[in-house]
Amino acid sequence: MAVQITVRNVPEAVRDELAARAALAHKSMQEYLRGELERLASRPSIDRWLERVGERQSITGTRLAAGAILRHLDAGRR
Repeated sequence: MAVQITVRNVPEAVRDELAARAALAHKSMQEYLRGELERLASRPSIDRWLERVGERQSITGTRLAAGAILRHLDAGRR
C-alpha cells in the first residue's frame, strides 16, 4: 500500500533545483522525487555499508592499505 509523505520547510532554491531536474528528466516533480526516494532507499546507509565491510574483513582476514587502494584506482583510470 502506498503512503503519502509531506516535507515541510523546503528552501525555495532547493525546490527550484528539484523542479529543474524533474523537467530535464521529462517527469513531474512527484515522479522525480518518488524515483529519487526509491533509489535512496535501495542503497544501504553509510553506517550499514561500513558494518558490512567490517564483517567481510573479519571473515576473510584481508585488508588493503589506503595507498594500495589509491594505486588500484589510479591504474584503472589509465
